[in-house]
Amino acid sequence: MSWFLLILAGCVELAFTFCLGKFSHATGLGKGLWGMATFFAVALSLYLVSRVIKVLPLGTTYAVWTGIGAVGTVLMGILFFKEPVSFARLFFISTLILSIVGLKVVSG
Repeated sequence: MSWFLLILAGCVELAFTFCLGKFSHATGLGKGLWGMATFFAVALSLYLVSRVIKVLPLGTTYAVWTGIGAVGTVLMGILFFKEPVSFARLFFISTLILSIVGLKVVSG
């Protein structure tokens, strides 16, 4: 259950970064709505992580949580915000994914 919550927290972290991206380009009422969505996503993600660190080691939890956020944010930037794609970016994203999987394997 803890690993599920950790992956969920990472996905909510992606919702945070998506909302933050939308917030930065919004105006008027939209800016306020994206700002509130950003705040709630951050709060939910931190709440989920705070539950996970009661069971899993803090270092593993934080590394996996931020890794999911980092990988997902780069991919989201490529897919939704027209950021550049290069072999080097994809290579290093792959090494992050392998590191996250490795932490799962050695942490049980």
